[in-house]
Amino acid sequence: MNEIARDVEIEKTALQIRKIGNSVGVILPKELLARLNLKEGDKFYPVEQPDGSLRLSPFNPKHARTMEIARQVMHDYRDTFAALAK
Repeated sequence: MNEIARDVEIEKTALQIRKIGNSVGVILPKELLARLNLKEGDKFYPVEQPDGSLRLSPFNPKHARTMEIARQVMHDYRDTFAALAK
């Protein structure tokens, strides 16, 4: 893909902040909603990346971290949990 075609493709995917009532918002194209598996009313989370960019994710990073900690605790104390389950 040449540089001009790439620039045109990037411009086509640009999102614009628009006034919606008394607020502002971003209209997401159907294709992006489908790719993220989102529908009206769903939540998604902006996650700032170390390079300053922003990633949109349908997964709550705080919840994911909490689950990671829970898995580690369950692994570390698996013998205790097994004994308590008897």
